[in-house]
Amino acid sequence: LSSIKVNGEATFNAPFRESDAPAPLDAYGRSKWEAEQALSRIAAETGLGVTVLRPPLIYGPGVKGNIARLLVWIDRGLPLPFASVVNRRSLIYLENLIDAILAVMLHPAPGKTYLLSDAYDLSTPQLIRALARGLDQPPRLLAVPPSLLRLAGACTGQSDAVGRLLGSLRIDANRIETE
Repeated sequence: LSSIKVNGEATFNAPFRESDAPAPLDAYGRSKWEAEQALSRIAAETGLGVTVLRPPLIYGPGVKGNIARLLVWIDRGLPLPFASVVNRRSLIYLENLIDAILAVMLHPAPGKTYLLSDAYDLSTPQLIRALARGLDQPPRLLAVPPSLLRLAGACTGQSDAVGRLLGSLRIDANRIETE
């Protein structure tokens, strides 16, 4: 189980595909890429069947990270300055990830890499509205220009986190769906 961060942090014109060259930008993404390469070498030496799954942000019971932070902010009724954000982010529900893991266990695909996604991309405002609905809270979205949010992120040392909330990261999961 790897991470879409092996492909990179953002997409611009087209979604990530398995055929894209890896381009990890942070230590986490690089460590996942290095683990994939190490497993590939072991597979070549031993015949071990290795299939790589690269999921995006996972949501569901016990979620952590950015989704957990958004849930806390929404539950506290904090206004969130993301109404003007126009982006698309691929996500995967925990049970869908488990289904993908089971699928490759039951139908081995040694040597293959699959990108995973729910195949429905959301914008940050759509995600916040959905989370608020799940918490039975109103979504308190403010329209703040993304350029001001980027500036605030730079001033507070949170450029990466702000970039993830503003940028797009889309995944083409057709390969696993087809196979």
